Amino acid sequence: MKFVGSSLVAIATASTVGAFMLQPSVIVQQRTIHSGTEEAPVSVLKMANDEINGFATAASKDSDLLGIPARPGRPIKVAIAGGGVGGLTAALCMLKKGFDVTVYEKTSAFARFGGPIQFASNALSVLKEIDDKLFDRVMEKFTFTGTRTCGIKDGLRADGSFRMTDDSLDYLWNPDAPADWFVKFPLKECADLFGLPYTGVIDRPDLQEILIDECKALKKDFIVNGNPVTAYENLGNGEGVSVTLADGTNVEADVLVGSDGIWSAVRNQMYNEGGIKSTSKNQKVRQGCKYSGYTVFAGETILKTADYYETGYKVYIGPQRYFVTSDVGGGRIQWYAFFAFPPGSKKAPSGWGGSVRDAQADPEENLVQYIKSLHEGWSDEVMTVLDATSPDSVEQRDLYDRSPEFFRSWADGNVVLIGDAVHAMMPNLGQGGCQAIEDAYVLTETLAATKNAEKIPDSLQEFYRARIVRASAVQFLSRLASDLIINAFDTPWSPHDNLGKSWKSYLTFFWKPILQYVIFPLQFAFLYSYYPSGRMDDIAKALDERWQVTHKESAEEAFERASEDGFKFESGPSFFKKAEQPETVLAARKD
Repeated sequence: MKFVGSSLVAIATASTVGAFMLQPSVIVQQRTIHSGTEEAPVSVLKMANDEINGFATAASKDSDLLGIPARPGRPIKVAIAGGGVGGLTAALCMLKKGFDVTVYEKTSAFARFGGPIQFASNALSVLKEIDDKLFDRVMEKFTFTGTRTCGIKDGLRADGSFRMTDDSLDYLWNPDAPADWFVKFPLKECADLFGLPYTGVIDRPDLQEILIDECKALKKDFIVNGNPVTAYENLGNGEGVSVTLADGTNVEADVLVGSDGIWSAVRNQMYNEGGIKSTSKNQKVRQGCKYSGYTVFAGETILKTADYYETGYKVYIGPQRYFVTSDVGGGRIQWYAFFAFPPGSKKAPSGWGGSVRDAQADPEENLVQYIKSLHEGWSDEVMTVLDATSPDSVEQRDLYDRSPEFFRSWADGNVVLIGDAVHAMMPNLGQGGCQAIEDAYVLTETLAATKNAEKIPDSLQEFYRARIVRASAVQFLSRLASDLIINAFDTPWSPHDNLGKSWKSYLTFFWKPILQYVIFPLQFAFLYSYYPSGRMDDIAKALDERWQVTHKESAEEAFERASEDGFKFESGPSFFKKAEQPETVLAARKD
């Protein structure tokens, strides 16, 4: 495994099994209730030892030996709480190592829900290292964004035509030079530095379906739906953990992996957070998680812009907010609008991540018009994307993130947290899912090297130490991106208009060369520096060439279907009329 650039972190801050050995990993121990009294928990591993109590002590100790296909011993038994990206990836990694894995998921059955998820180059390297078939299947459904121009655009000065321009400083002395692009991200260059496939997105339902299929090929009944983990009890070194499920039954395992998301039941018990989603009166703290200060609206549309094939994702910056658009494949554009609003400023339904799409605060309100009103005076590029969006598709979420757990381990005895359950982060760098995948891989490798059940708690602490610095650095960078864009950035200063005259505007202007030539190259180089697959130059090149063809074909088909169907949304007032759009600040005030 290769790990490059550790100094860059500072930028953000077995023996043979006896003939008499039993296989306790296949036993599912359940507690029963008699006259309202619960029987004392009995470890499955202890039961195995009791059964062979008459044999030599050495044979008894052999029952705790943990094996993998290349090493004798019983398979390690793992219970995973949560069947999201991190949980399913961990399940596949562990099943491929010969572990006995069961995932306990709260949803009653797999359903196709959820929007696109970004996988950066580092995550793609991990997927390749986990399984070639998995990687190939993901690539078949993938939309590359890092092969094209991605970066920050001026939300007020972009001229509305979706033109491709340079991000140079020519506009300082040439009033006719375009100032649409502020800074472009070196995604392709940093991926090429390590010989990795390029950043992109995949629809979450496609990803989950692939992961479930690959897991079922190894263990048909690996997932239990509709019966999530609610609590646990550590049974001691070598004795495993007793896991309580929603239906009141208990199962035992050597390890419990808490991968049940930001509002984790496993985390709630481990850190004694007072209840799942327990919220303070001012709504600024929920289950020990602080409100980030930002709410985000999201929507999706099919729209062929002049730069559709040339851009991956764009971040439009302006006073106290920013607006992001991304190609998510099949002619679709997904957008996000970030605002510094207090928690509970609810307007739109929140159906992300598979949760039930709850009622809109005001069913009569046109949410697209509302968001447009918050961007009055912004570029017509923003308005064009919003105008093409159905108001019924708009959703909203208050963003919560967590501080790095430098002073509390991610592990408690035989229980460990991964993914959003322990390092939920802001979405700006698209690294939430990527870090969960890294967690799953490193945890599996660590457990695979564990030869005795008594050593599992030590191995989980080793996993924590291996991941805490990198995951915390990514958390910090993700949060910093939001804080800088909203609190420290503004429309950049220019000598040719009056759009950026605040102190933040001057600061933003002076940040430009530092961001362009120092911070962003170092940031993305650090993110991509974890690549256990090694270099994949030829694979990356071949994937890009093939994708260029298939992407255009699927997009053109979508544009044609949308054209034939008219792709018009009738809900709410007619916001397609140009005359009803607010005049942009650029048109109104440019000298």
